[in-house]
Amino acid sequence: QVQLVESGGGLVHAGESLRLSCTASGDTLESYSIAWLRQAPGKEHEAIVCLRRHDGASLESESVKGRFSISKDNAKNMVYLQMNSLKPEDTAVYYCAVVHQPACIIPYDYIGQGTQVTVSS
Repeated sequence: QVQLVESGGGLVHAGESLRLSCTASGDTLESYSIAWLRQAPGKEHEAIVCLRRHDGASLESESVKGRFSISKDNAKNMVYLQMNSLKPEDTAVYYCAVVHQPACIIPYDYIGQGTQVTVSS
């Protein structure tokens, strides 16, 4: 059983940056592909970045490409989402998720409880 706890959300202005953290316990993140998801009000969950286990490559959705990046600290068993040039449309609850697969293949095995990010214009 893996527990994922996100932190770092908050209220920021458009154009600012924010870094989210996800702390894992119960297993090492090295065994998983890791994704950050988000869900805006009234919308479906959207996978925005993925860190693939098999080659360490990261993939970003078109909506965040060039602005968001994922990184991992194996020693701390943590994963981060760096968000730059934030836009009001980035407002959502952000979740980290892991899957015991070479790539980010749904369904995810574990998902955290989420952290709210609000971007004001």
